[in-house]
Amino acid sequence: MARSSKFLAAGVVVAAFGLVALPAEASVSSPVLAYQEEGAATSLIAASAGAIEMVGVDGVNIASNGASVGLPDSAATGQLAAAHARGKKAEFLIGNFSESIGDFDESAAYKLLSSTAHINTVVGTLKSAVNSQGWDGVEIDLEALQARDRPGLVNFIKALKAAIPGKPVGIAVTTFTTEQEFQDNGYDLWAIGQAVDRLVLMAYDQHGFGDSGPGSVGALAWQSTGLDIVLGEMDGHNDKVILGEAGYGYRWYQDWSSGHVDQVSDAQARSLAGSKAVWDGAAHEWHATLSDGSIMWWADAKSLADRQSLVTDRGVHGFAVWDLGLSDPITHS
Repeated sequence: MARSSKFLAAGVVVAAFGLVALPAEASVSSPVLAYQEEGAATSLIAASAGAIEMVGVDGVNIASNGASVGLPDSAATGQLAAAHARGKKAEFLIGNFSESIGDFDESAAYKLLSSTAHINTVVGTLKSAVNSQGWDGVEIDLEALQARDRPGLVNFIKALKAAIPGKPVGIAVTTFTTEQEFQDNGYDLWAIGQAVDRLVLMAYDQHGFGDSGPGSVGALAWQSTGLDIVLGEMDGHNDKVILGEAGYGYRWYQDWSSGHVDQVSDAQARSLAGSKAVWDGAAHEWHATLSDGSIMWWADAKSLADRQSLVTDRGVHGFAVWDLGLSDPITHS
């Protein structure tokens, strides 16, 4: 998942080249898995409840030695309660994000995935959380993986599936544009497709932090390429797949190559861009060059709605939106 801070700026509808732009709500007809960080306001769930099928709460992270994981804390179970109060299912994410390095920790993931004992211990804790706290499922969010993690990842999925029968096990998969890249980055797509109940293709962060430079958060053609590779390995089970879409953007300052990049919410991007907002009809995203020379790209409600035909045409289950604390409200048509 994209890692982010919260922005409380109110949404502002602005004009781009004289046209009314940047709608405050996204209307889609497919079900939505809406991600929610555990510290976010639970009212965000209510604001998009009409479109939400499940809330994915972020979550818990494995220890650096890969041998353990904690239970979801009270902030996470508060999100669970809020989802259930609205009649929505809720699952929590297990990841390998490290606060100490500020990124996903492949070493920790490998220490987990290469050890049957570690897998069994972590799965035992996840089972306890599901059974004692009332979660409706678990999503695996192990990122920045390498080829060496492929077999262990599948083993981890299978062990978790066996431990929580009747509860869905999902996985979030980073988008790549060749089958070999998926393999090189730890994903045996065919085996994963056989093992999981749901695969979320994280079709965002095409450009973002790091050395990519300014560009679309997840251009439609880039998303389509990655999605088609995944679907080619799903053995006809397209309905297991969910298209992950960004509800946020990035601001690259002139010294972005030195790491000066900010994540922005849709509302913040709208406020900063004002009349400088330009709609890119190929990427189906907005961009703007601000007076200080910084460049923003962001995906908002219009971006999400414009991807409905991709989801429908490919026969995938629906959308996943990262995340409610950053995105425009979502409505169901």
